[in-house]
Amino acid sequence: MDVTVANSRVSGTARAPPSKSYTHRALLAAGYAEGALVRNPLVSADTRATARAVDHFGGDAERTGPDWEVTGFLGAPDVPADVVDCANSGTTMRLVAGAAALADGTTVLTGDRSLRSRPQGPLLDAIEDLGGSARSTRGNGQAPLVVAGPMDGGRVEMPGDVSSQFVTSLLMAGAVTERGVDLELTTELKSAPYVDITLDVLESFGVDAAEHGDGYRVPGGQTYEPTDGEYAVPGDFSSASYLLAAGALAGGDDVVVKGAHPSAQGDAAIVDVLREMGADVEWHRDAGEIVVGRSDLDGVTVGVADTPDLLPTIAVLGAAADGTTTITDAEHVRYKETDRVSAMAEELAKLGADVEEYRDELVVHGGNSDLSGARVDGRGDHRIVMSLAVAALVADGETTIAGGEHVDVSFPDFFDALADLGAAVDQ
Repeated sequence: MDVTVANSRVSGTARAPPSKSYTHRALLAAGYAEGALVRNPLVSADTRATARAVDHFGGDAERTGPDWEVTGFLGAPDVPADVVDCANSGTTMRLVAGAAALADGTTVLTGDRSLRSRPQGPLLDAIEDLGGSARSTRGNGQAPLVVAGPMDGGRVEMPGDVSSQFVTSLLMAGAVTERGVDLELTTELKSAPYVDITLDVLESFGVDAAEHGDGYRVPGGQTYEPTDGEYAVPGDFSSASYLLAAGALAGGDDVVVKGAHPSAQGDAAIVDVLREMGADVEWHRDAGEIVVGRSDLDGVTVGVADTPDLLPTIAVLGAAADGTTTITDAEHVRYKETDRVSAMAEELAKLGADVEEYRDELVVHGGNSDLSGARVDGRGDHRIVMSLAVAALVADGETTIAGGEHVDVSFPDFFDALADLGAAVDQ
């Protein structure tokens, strides 16, 4: 689906959608439990994939109004009767691979073409070391995956610089193994705040897990028991970043983003990035509101080792700022739904941005950039699509984005929210 966004001014109030990261973990935690009411979840293509996986393992995830009512499998997942299709959701595949390693039998996990190109090898090796069986059908560490259990836990070493989701998978599954999991990381952990999110959700479900030495430890034999049988999902800062960037670049009057209560999400760092660039932004934490107005921005140097999902947003801010914005520690951002480093370099260049791409960096020379509308490709990646839509607000003329439907992965109402703020959107 093509979506056209014209140069526009925006103002008013928008609400960040519920957190995708928290929703994935809450749905699976409810599956490991007897069950739970997951309140205010993000209902999107990715989170529906996780809900379907819970069903495959013997649970039952049903929508009840705005909530998800989950009947769990009590830490003992069934062997699925069919292949588990994770669609485009890397989070689903990695998190439920741990559940598959608990089942007394064989599970096949697959996904779409993009997901079948993403690395899974370290997680497969770890499951093997913990007593399960896990392999790639093509022998290349990529899906389709064949996982068998039951895994009994123990001590394992694993690199931390590929995906923090591997850590999350083992912690969530390890809590219900006989021996628990003592995980030592052999390289620096990338995207560490996402493991903090996992620990936050586990605590809410009564599961003890913690950082330990150079890794993490979760005792075995635990039971998932959410407080009062329910869990409320907070707002999503990754998605809020596009609304905040729109306000900073194209605000007429202020843009107010609701649903921004403090949590363990590393992407709350977007507020600090905007401030460092010179944006007029205020975060009213108790009210869960962030107010941002149009500002003259300056380039900055920002590392995204812990906040990879912010790279597209920061790149767009840099393209419209004075001076140069350098985004560092970015190599792992190449292994998302698409290679987001190359995608942003190439698509922003179509709009007239002066961009340099390096293995681990993206350098955007905003002072040399003159953004004009063009036809760009969202690369089948929700974050690329949304960031390019924000760039379109300050590009001369109209910008047409191919693949607009992919916002359904994390922010299904994104273009409606942008239009409600006053943007000229044709979808």
